[in-house]
Amino acid sequence: MKKDWSIGLMTGTVNDGNIDIAALRTDGEEIFEFGPYELVPYQNKNIRHIIFETYDEAKNWGFIGKEPKIFSKLENLITVEQSNAVNTFLEKHNISKNQILSVGFHGQTVLHHPPKNKKLKGKTRQLGDGKLMSKLLNLPVVYDFRTNDVAHGGQGAPLAPIYHSALSKKINKYPTVFLNIGGVANITYIGNKDTLIAFDTGPGNAPIDDFVKIKKSGEMDRNGNFAKLGKVNTKLVKEFMMNNYFDKPYPKSLDRNDFNFEKFNNLELEDGCASLTKIIASTISRALKLLPQKPLQIIVSGGGRNNPIIMNEIKNETQTECIKVEDIGFRGDAIEAEAFAFLAVRSLKNYPLSYPLTTGISNPITGGKIVFPN
Repeated sequence: MKKDWSIGLMTGTVNDGNIDIAALRTDGEEIFEFGPYELVPYQNKNIRHIIFETYDEAKNWGFIGKEPKIFSKLENLITVEQSNAVNTFLEKHNISKNQILSVGFHGQTVLHHPPKNKKLKGKTRQLGDGKLMSKLLNLPVVYDFRTNDVAHGGQGAPLAPIYHSALSKKINKYPTVFLNIGGVANITYIGNKDTLIAFDTGPGNAPIDDFVKIKKSGEMDRNGNFAKLGKVNTKLVKEFMMNNYFDKPYPKSLDRNDFNFEKFNNLELEDGCASLTKIIASTISRALKLLPQKPLQIIVSGGGRNNPIIMNEIKNETQTECIKVEDIGFRGDAIEAEAFAFLAVRSLKNYPLSYPLTTGISNPITGGKIVFPN
């Protein structure tokens, strides 16, 4: 297999209205070159609203009965939009389609129910029509990355750890933790002997974003400007931290809606943001205590890395060096899309995407559905 480009596409549950696109030259084991990347806003400005509406309908559906009709509507919209975005991206950066090995299309997660026990398997739903995208792009597309893992009793998430492992070889400092703060926060622990552990730590940006919207004060707590003026409600934070998820052994995963934040809605804007920020840091600190060793550093990606109050809180709670991915030469806005470019190549080569200590499956397995153009 030649060292051609793979294109990765990612849209997270925080639903910021952007399509993350990145090009990566890789053989699915080694990273040869980081290509261009972009955050491309959806051209159809209604899509973001439709995604939030779909979240609500998915929550009510709960994998019982027929899927809501809005699923097929949104699936078509995001597939066409993301396909158009790829075509524009390739043209803009002078990448010929005959140089493209694969397109890794994550799709939009609308509902995720992890397995409750070893006998009762989980369920997950990502919207994205890989067959349509392959037809529109006339390129091989890998999509639906999570269902094979779930079908084998795994959590279905996180899937980026094997990419984090490849990145870690460029910094060679162990043990280290990659922390992604998106709608949900998750970590990848890479130990001295290639030990790979991963799990969702707790809430990420989503509850802060939702809270700010409820307070009609914008879309997010940009730069932590609200949180830095607020006072943490220690009673509510302590009560929240009593949830048994945080002491549950890994592997484990979460859905965007797994926690109830209604009590926080009674707080003033600044106090609510400060309290929710404290929760993010506290859950990450609790997560590190489950690991075999304390990491030497925490490398942070996802939107949360751009909030200095979150970053400071994590550093204070964990007493560990906490740096942005950019500080060691990686691209914070590209890393998730790069991961699915990397995973797409691994799918083509039938390499494992998930492992016993990352998703809880019995043995390493591959994943993703592969579609080749006619």
